[in-house]
Amino acid sequence: MTSDVMTGQLLTVQEVARICSLSKRQIFRLRSAGLICPCVKVGQGAIRFRQSDIEKWISYGCCSQKEFIARKGANSEV
Repeated sequence: MTSDVMTGQLLTVQEVARICSLSKRQIFRLRSAGLICPCVKVGQGAIRFRQSDIEKWISYGCCSQKEFIARKGANSEV
């Protein structure tokens, strides 16, 4: 991960793809299938991913969106 990718709190699909070594299309497919952490809508048709969510998603073993939300909720209660 390069420092230019990790400077902001919200990451573009391109930045997430670079971090995960995937294509942009694969990120959109993961999102459609519910296999990546939830994204944030920032405009008409524009989405971003929280940097912290992507880091947690990777540390959780790239789990499904449902499992990610459950794990994130369980960890925030501790």
